[in-house]
Amino acid sequence: MWQSFLIKKNEYAILFQSGDFKAILTPGHYRFIDPLRRLTLQTWQAGCLMDNEDWMDWLREHHPEEVARHFDDLSLGEHEAGLLYVDDLLVEILPPGQRVAFWKGSRQRRLLPVDLRDQLSLPSELALQLQQPALRHQALRGQNSVLMAQIPAYHQGILKVDGQVQRLLPPGIEYFWRLRHEVQVELVDTRLQSMEVSGQEILTRDKVNLRINLAANWQYTDVLQAHAALSRPTDFIYRELQFGLRAAVGTRSLDELLENKQILDELISQHMARQLNGLGLVVGSLGVKDIILPGEMKTILSQVVEAQKAAEANVVRRREETAATRALLNTAKVMEDNPIALRLKELETLERVAERIDRISVFGGLDQVLNGLIHIPTRQG
Repeated sequence: MWQSFLIKKNEYAILFQSGDFKAILTPGHYRFIDPLRRLTLQTWQAGCLMDNEDWMDWLREHHPEEVARHFDDLSLGEHEAGLLYVDDLLVEILPPGQRVAFWKGSRQRRLLPVDLRDQLSLPSELALQLQQPALRHQALRGQNSVLMAQIPAYHQGILKVDGQVQRLLPPGIEYFWRLRHEVQVELVDTRLQSMEVSGQEILTRDKVNLRINLAANWQYTDVLQAHAALSRPTDFIYRELQFGLRAAVGTRSLDELLENKQILDELISQHMARQLNGLGLVVGSLGVKDIILPGEMKTILSQVVEAQKAAEANVVRRREETAATRALLNTAKVMEDNPIALRLKELETLERVAERIDRISVFGGLDQVLNGLIHIPTRQG
């Protein structure tokens, strides 16, 4: 009994007899005598990947001439990455030790090996190709083999290879192979940064519970030095600000703190300068934003301030009364010894009285008004 197979123009096929390899068939029409129906056929598109690795290894070992005739067989060494190009377009990045076979087709394939022992960064030409994914008509496979480090402006990147710090990366984009090593890039902001230590409840020396908020500005002076000495520089700064604040408040009384509020800033600044010396960090400025007293202490202090202000007001009032009495006494002495000044004072008083009266009736003429309205008896000799 005959069995017919048709292989299309854009296909390849492997003919199996009872599950064993028999032949590779190119496009065409085939007829075989197969009374027991033991022949089977598996087809692939021309130019596609030969996905049956077991059969591909068997063909390489037993039919190398067939492999050379029908496949683009590509392989890489243990220390090589591969750049797979199809018609001079990069389509895939292959890991070390990879071996792939593609059925031959109309498209040209080539594999460019890259020795990973000599370099960690990608070649500049390859980096330029990876920076323009939008210009491709198909996605690039195997991009997880590459780490893209994009460093923004005013930042630096700490390059770590297998957990070890290697160097600083300037702002820009750089690509690294991650096939033979664990590669990480940690971003660091080199600008002046702010930090707040809020809601710190601390007892003063005289056992008054205060809630204090502190703000500080800090900056890196040496990024590598800071990360070599400290695992988390920001956590270290925050903790030392807490320690400095507690030491400054806990050794002073409430009155000392209220009389000189700048003392806290000075003491904490000195503490931070000592603790950050040689660590590649600096605190530019800091200050206590708020000192919050408990409710009963607020009431007591309000009463104290009110009493102080009332006492000050009494002193000022008595001082003014004394000054006014002294002025009146001096005026009386002047008028006693000078009749003209006394007369002027009488006329001034008359003017003030007249300003408050809408209508005045005069009897006896103006002289009566001037001489008889106000009469101050003279002192008897």
